[in-house]
Amino acid sequence: MHHTSPLSQIYLDANATTPVLPQAAKAALGAMEELFGNPSSSHITGLKAKSLMEQTRLRAKQLLGSGQGKLIFTSGATEGIQTAILSALIKAKASLEPNRQYSLLYGATEHKAVPNSLAHWNDLLEIGAQLKAIPVDEHGELDRDFIAREVPNALMICTMAVNNETGVYQDLDALDTCIRQHNPEVFWMVDCVQALGKRPLALAQTSIDYAPFSGHKLYAPKGIGLVYIREGAPFTPFIAGGGQEGGLRSGTENLPGMAALNEVFAMLLAEQDSAFYGHATLKGYREQLALALRRAFPTLVFNHSFDNSVPTTLNFAVPGFSSKEIMDLFDAANIRVSSGSACSSKVTRSFVLDAMGLPAWQSESAIRLSFGPAMTQAEVDQACERIQSAANALGNSCLTLSGNDALADKKPLNGLVQLKSGSSCSWIYADQQSKQAVVIDPLPELSQRIDTLLQCQQLSPVAFIDTHGHADHVSGRAELAARYLPEQSSDHLGWPEAHQITEIGARPAQSISLGQFSLVKLATPGHTNDSISLLLCSPQGEVIYAFCGDLVLMGSLGRTNFDTSCAKQMYNSLKLLHSLIGDDTLLCPSHDYNNEFTTSFAAEFRVNPLLNEVINGTISMAQFEQQKARLDTHLKDEAGSEIICGAYTGDCDRAKVKEYDCQALRLQVGQSPKIKLLDIREPHEYALQHELGALGEQTINVPMTRLVQFVQEHKQESDVEWVLVCRSGSRSLVAAQALHRLGFNKIAHLKGGYALSDS
Repeated sequence: MHHTSPLSQIYLDANATTPVLPQAAKAALGAMEELFGNPSSSHITGLKAKSLMEQTRLRAKQLLGSGQGKLIFTSGATEGIQTAILSALIKAKASLEPNRQYSLLYGATEHKAVPNSLAHWNDLLEIGAQLKAIPVDEHGELDRDFIAREVPNALMICTMAVNNETGVYQDLDALDTCIRQHNPEVFWMVDCVQALGKRPLALAQTSIDYAPFSGHKLYAPKGIGLVYIREGAPFTPFIAGGGQEGGLRSGTENLPGMAALNEVFAMLLAEQDSAFYGHATLKGYREQLALALRRAFPTLVFNHSFDNSVPTTLNFAVPGFSSKEIMDLFDAANIRVSSGSACSSKVTRSFVLDAMGLPAWQSESAIRLSFGPAMTQAEVDQACERIQSAANALGNSCLTLSGNDALADKKPLNGLVQLKSGSSCSWIYADQQSKQAVVIDPLPELSQRIDTLLQCQQLSPVAFIDTHGHADHVSGRAELAARYLPEQSSDHLGWPEAHQITEIGARPAQSISLGQFSLVKLATPGHTNDSISLLLCSPQGEVIYAFCGDLVLMGSLGRTNFDTSCAKQMYNSLKLLHSLIGDDTLLCPSHDYNNEFTTSFAAEFRVNPLLNEVINGTISMAQFEQQKARLDTHLKDEAGSEIICGAYTGDCDRAKVKEYDCQALRLQVGQSPKIKLLDIREPHEYALQHELGALGEQTINVPMTRLVQFVQEHKQESDVEWVLVCRSGSRSLVAAQALHRLGFNKIAHLKGGYALSDS
């Protein structure tokens, strides 16, 4: 494997945070080294510090058009939000009318810091107001009719100038008119964090009472911000103490942060020699990036209208790809983007896009690309090149179809691929020699990916088969079969009528050919009365994989409380399947709830006591039926909106696998050449970036979609110390735990992954 030199990163996640401008960093350093005095001190050093602080405040006043309103320096927007809400609600509480129901209004697409803070202070101050989210339309604009109806009973209304996920801006003048027509006294806070440097602001010309800002969103350091308070608006100090900021906000002033802000404000006010670009230039950048994205991903959709969005934010989704897949792809190309809000990185979908009424797939697949007003043309050009190279890598990995679908630049697919959508699995087995494939449990969400893979690899499917009638989703089988096998006659699960009769375990069974291999159908009812297992057999008759549907799941058994279920049948099916495949053949189920990929009877015996008792004959059919019914009752509380197909039977504690940092791993590899490194990123990520310093030559790539085949092919090497690596260490940890469960006792992973390999 060749070694690639690392590319410089293109940072396109400015709505989360920005790098500190060199001029701002220099100013902050100067404040630390020279203007280090306490602004409250009366000596010359202190007076110089105070002068800097006041200069920063004057520039902020000019920039924001704050007039006679107060500008108080804070630690950031969150403190500004608390200051505003606390000040408003303490004042409001003093004039509450008894037996009247009040409300607190906030935009449905507001940053979570706002409704969470409203709820906190509403509860702490014992006001008892009702929190109400103001709906938005499909363009993200607040419903002013709703405001007109609700604001007369509101104590406070909170909106935002520019949304952090979509860049959508609100018409503040129209909101001002609407709010004040229906409640001149209500306190109004506007989150202006994303507006600074991107939208014109003249706060004193509005009736906005409070407006928080944050420095790190616009090239200043973290830990510095400010809040605007309209002249005459109520104010209660959020932080009391030594009386700094004229008694409005105590605590020794963050002078280095103010010095940096001062420099940023100076550049925003400057008409020339500024690092910041104007609206027309930024709009041109957006058009260039949007064009590059559309060329790279022709099916891409933007999740917001450019007509009412700042030009520095593009929120999009690519059909057939999760946000994590696109993020990993971009990260491998050294482009930094995020999925929705960086403050909620663990959330799987965007509440902002949900509020706008967008389809679920767009909300779940959203990617936010954002840049700051100091972005340069050279960076935009480079970003567009990288976006195209990322798309090319997808094409070469057969995840998209490019103009040239020849296999010359693509690794031929031979063996098993596991594709997932949520917790559901689809399986593809390809025989490269015959160019044939079979697809098992095809999910509709994965139909496009399956279709692309078959076309790109020039494979001819022999069948699309479901292991049972799925209650939790519509199968993608019929659509794919109509496209590829329109003349094929099959039963309701897709099993071809044109099959052979073979023998397995001295019993006749139906089979179809897949090159030199055969796929044997085995009736295994229980989960449903039509459940089957499909056994992939080698030319020598060895069962390589058992596609068992929801008969056996990792750590669980398929549920048996459907109308078409039968625990007694499951009891017999479990015994039959085990008698034919033994302890060690890999089971490939149709669900994977805990990212464990695959299992075997041997692995299940360690965690699944009920299954163990069935196979070992220590439990009767009647006893199994009784215990199984008891287990299935637990599913009622777990299901939620998703039908859970298996009742958990044992202990799900994750194994604590060995972790290396990069330095320790390099040292260990040098001392122990028997260590084998396994890069589990997908081929497109690996192709874009696969350096790990001195370890690069010894790393092999086995993506997680091929991990089950790796387990099958390396069963005899379970005592080898395999060290798994990925981009961040999160996937490698999950995969390492799964392999440990399957008997790879010396498995380890690289903590922090490639992301920390240079640190």
